[in-house]
Amino acid sequence: MEVKDILGIIPARYASTRFPGKPLADIGGKPMIQRVYEQASKVLPQVVVATDDERIMEAVSNFGGQGVMTAKSHRSGTDRCQEALNKTEILHNRSYKVVVNIQGDEPFINPKQIEKLTSCFHNADTEIATLVKPLKNHTELFDPNKPKVVIDKNNNALYFSRSPIPYLRNIQSEKWHLHHNYYIHIGLYAYRTDVLREITCLKPSPLEIAESLEQLRWIENGYIITTRQTEFESWSIDTPNDIERLKEKGIL
Repeated sequence: MEVKDILGIIPARYASTRFPGKPLADIGGKPMIQRVYEQASKVLPQVVVATDDERIMEAVSNFGGQGVMTAKSHRSGTDRCQEALNKTEILHNRSYKVVVNIQGDEPFINPKQIEKLTSCFHNADTEIATLVKPLKNHTELFDPNKPKVVIDKNNNALYFSRSPIPYLRNIQSEKWHLHHNYYIHIGLYAYRTDVLREITCLKPSPLEIAESLEQLRWIENGYIITTRQTEFESWSIDTPNDIERLKEKGIL
C-alpha cells in the first residue's frame, strides 16, 4: 500500500457540550483545526476536514485546507468519516484503501504516530488499527475518561474499558500499575475503507452501550483491531481549561 492510497479525515463538530466551537479555538495564533490539519499533512498527502458547520468550513478554506460538509446527525466521528470518504472519492474520481480518523482536538499530534498507525496496513489482513500507550501511574489507571485496553500476544485488542482491567487479585489497587503492563487507548484510528463502510452499518452493541465506547461494537461483531504502542505524549483539548493548563506547562 502506498501513502497516496490513504485518506486522512479530521471530524470536526461545532456543537460541543463542554466546549462549543472547539475546532476554532485559538491555539498559538491559529485555529485548533488548522494545527491538527498541518500536523497530519506532514505525513499524509490527502487530508480533509469533515464538518457539519459553515464556520468551520470557512476557517478551513481560509488556511487553504480541504473541507467536506457532512450531516449533523452522525452519532460518531467514525460515521462522519464514512460520509466524508464517499464524498471525497466522488469529488476526486478515485478510491482510497485506508482512512485515518484524526481527532480534531489534538493540535499537537505527532506525525510519527500517524506513520506508525498506517504501517499496520502493510499487512493486507489488517482491518482496523489504533494506538495504545503504556500506563505509568495509578491516577490514569482509575480515570474513567482514559479508556484502558487489553491486548493479546499478537498485539490485537481483546477489550476496551473505562475500568482498570485486568483486576489484580491479592495486590493493593494503588500498586497494580507496578505489577502489570497496563495500556491506555489513544483515540487515533485507521480503517480499511471496505471495513469502515461495514462497521458504520452496525447497530450499537450491548458492550458499547455499557461502556460508551464504540470500538466495542466492532469487537462484538468479530472485527480485529490491531494495536501499536506509542510513547509520545498526547494533549487533547476538551475544555477551555485545558488550553490554560497547556499554557501553564509552557506548551502554548
